[in-house]
Amino acid sequence: MATLAELTPRAQEILGREQKAYEIANPKSREAFQRSSQVLPGGVTRQLCYFPPFPCYADYGEGCWFVDIDGNRRLDLFNNATSLILGHRPPAVMKAVREQLSRGTAFQTNTGLETRLAERLVERVPSVEQIRFTNSGSEGTLMAVRAARAFTGRPKIAKMEGGYHGSHDAVEISVRPPLDPAVAGPAEAPTAVPGSAGIPPGVVGDVVPLPFNNLESARAVLDRQASQIAGIIVEPILGSVGFIPAEREFLLGLRAEAARRGMVFILDEVQSFRLSRGGAQALFGLRPDLTTFGKIIGGGFPVGAFGGRRDIMALFDSSSGRARIPHAGTFNGNPITMAAGMATLEQLTESAFAWLNGTGDRLRLRLRELGERSGVPMQVTGIGSMFKIHFSASPVRDYRSAQQASHTIHEALFFFGLNRGLYLSSGGRCCLSTAMGDAEVDTYLAAVEEFLVALAR
Repeated sequence: MATLAELTPRAQEILGREQKAYEIANPKSREAFQRSSQVLPGGVTRQLCYFPPFPCYADYGEGCWFVDIDGNRRLDLFNNATSLILGHRPPAVMKAVREQLSRGTAFQTNTGLETRLAERLVERVPSVEQIRFTNSGSEGTLMAVRAARAFTGRPKIAKMEGGYHGSHDAVEISVRPPLDPAVAGPAEAPTAVPGSAGIPPGVVGDVVPLPFNNLESARAVLDRQASQIAGIIVEPILGSVGFIPAEREFLLGLRAEAARRGMVFILDEVQSFRLSRGGAQALFGLRPDLTTFGKIIGGGFPVGAFGGRRDIMALFDSSSGRARIPHAGTFNGNPITMAAGMATLEQLTESAFAWLNGTGDRLRLRLRELGERSGVPMQVTGIGSMFKIHFSASPVRDYRSAQQASHTIHEALFFFGLNRGLYLSSGGRCCLSTAMGDAEVDTYLAAVEEFLVALAR
């Protein structure tokens, strides 16, 4: 098997060739990006949309495909950061949205749609007794963190190194820290590192990073600051660094530690709720105190939510006076989003999840077989319908091991796919939608195989 160092020059050659081919084939997207750059910093209004030399611009989507403004038809393997679980423009969702559009787009009072979607989520997720809606997953985690602090009277929050929970100050810590131990600390006891300029030192000091999938070390960190920690927030699948599943013993152990120490245990299911009717917590046999949601529950529209134990959610109850935690938001529970979310959940039957998860399992197995056959060192992480290839010779279990993978080979695969009608995330994360079939999965696998053969040549 070749080493990454031996493969890197070939990957750079492929990358250069594929980038040039992409630029030639996408003149309208180049022009659109130049126009955008005059009024949007960096030409985008969302960081994940950008990749150099310029992103492609979508024209329309249909099922598991979208067409860009240059007329390129691409198989969508990221589905707007996992949110389009039914694909683009699913008929049931479009019908529900059109019906609600005929009634109105927003009101200053309730419509009852927010109640109906809340009832469906409470029924599907036993740990959630009450729920509130927001307009993004970031807002959902913001309110969950605030609730944990208010409920316990403690100032600090523990989170995983490499865990992404949105863009607010309290969680934008140690998301992608440098690997230098002088900055990020030792792997078993990470140091809090701000993920952005503009985060005050006081905020950084109130965040306690924990090592992912290392229960013994996480316990040791918690031991040192237990009396100050209000809650632990964790994704059951470490999303932003490559859909790395938590080990069940790790999650259950963290949950037990939180209960023993009086901390609020927050499970971030913004992405992982696509894993089953009851989310990842149903698969892991876990009952968190609070859960955050987003992505698929909005049916392709902006959404977020947080919910859980009734006694904690009572902090937001203003029906008998001022709530301890006021929670406003002009578009919270927007009727268009609620209608789209309900229509989406109705399509997500047990058979739909069985296809998504079973296909994901088979896909990861076939990717591993391709890696072994080609002699290219690669790891495949993921669970259910989410997956990622890491070009690494070592197992990937956490943030630091994920960073050992070759970024150059990832980037070469990304552009190789773009030029063959595939759209992955620029970081390599992928997910399935119910709009796909075996033929589309085979199309993706054939492109990966072609790339691996070219890389190992």
